[in-house]
Order: sequence, then structure tokens, then C-alpha cells
Amino acid sequence: MRENLACVASENMAFTYYTTPADLRTERKEMKSKNWRNRIGFFLKKNTSQSILHPKKNRSYRPTADDVQQWAQSLDKLLSHKHGKTVFRIFLKSEFCEENIEFWTACEDFRNITSHKELASKANSMHEEFIKNEAPKEINLDFHTKNAIVQDLLEPTVTSFLAAQRKVYSLMENNSYPRFIDSDLYKELCAAARGEGKHIKS
Repeated sequence: MRENLACVASENMAFTYYTTPADLRTERKEMKSKNWRNRIGFFLKKNTSQSILHPKKNRSYRPTADDVQQWAQSLDKLLSHKHGKTVFRIFLKSEFCEENIEFWTACEDFRNITSHKELASKANSMHEEFIKNEAPKEINLDFHTKNAIVQDLLEPTVTSFLAAQRKVYSLMENNSYPRFIDSDLYKELCAAARGEGKHIKS
């Protein structure tokens, strides 16, 4: 009797082990889709209402079909556009890797700092947030790059995070960006920008 119960328990454990990860992946995928659809839907709805209230600002406030098409030309084109950057960040958040664009943006801001005191303060906060082991938004960097940043913390310059920024940019360019261009999110944005739909399907 005990052997039979043990066997049943073992089978139940095996069933749980093999089915739960798949269920979780499916649920996670559905949550990701719902998440970006809600965010983009709100984004377009907000832009549309603002455009109606301020028709003269329509061209500059909401991305045009040409804007959205240019985002597919390069990551640089995407990040240089205000709304393109916002949409890409939403996409990265749905993939649980938004720390990459947050770090890249922080680096862009860091390079514009002129005060040495502010530079040192910002360098330390960026190290705490993105670089050190088990940082809240730790990015994927090799030991050499991380170590170089640590060494620079004593006398940081505007180029202290440049090597790390380039690595993160390359990571986004070769991985996340192609997935973004192939995603339903981008395709639906193209359709919405062309006026084929008033909002993202829910």
C-alpha cells in the first residue's frame, strides 16, 4: 500500500514538475502581451486626444507612419525619436530587460554633466544601480568592463561608462531590437500610424 502511495506521489510530483513550467511560460506570455497592449493602447489614445485638443501640435506630438517606418531602419533611428524610445522601453519591459535602455539613457545624461561634483555623485549612483554585483538593475557586463568602471569611480570622467554603454547598445541592437521589429507590437503600431485602426486591439 505504501509503495503504491509513493508511486502515485512520485507521478504527481513528476506531472507537476513537467507541466508547471509550461503553464507559467504561457501565463507569462499572455501577461506580457496584455501588458504592452494596454500600455501602447493608452499611449495612442492619449496622443489622439491630445492631437484633437491641439490640432496644430498633431505632427510633432504623435508619431506618423513615416516615423514608425523609420524605426525599422536602425536602432539609432528608434532611440533618437521620443516616442520610438518610449515604445521600445515598453517592449523591453515586457521582456523583463528594461534595465538595458535605462542604463543607456543614464549614460546619455551622464555625458552631458559638466559639474565634477555632480559627475562623481552620478557615477556612484549608476554603479550602485546598474554595475555592482546584484545591483537592483544589474546589466550584463564582463569583469574587465565592470572593473574599469570601479577604477574610474575615484576620478570619473564623461567617458567612464562609454565602453559599457557601447556593449549594452550592441546587446540591444543584436537581440532585443530585431525582436521588437518582428513583434506584433510594432506591426500593430505601423497599422495604427497608417490609420488602419484607431487603437491597438485588446
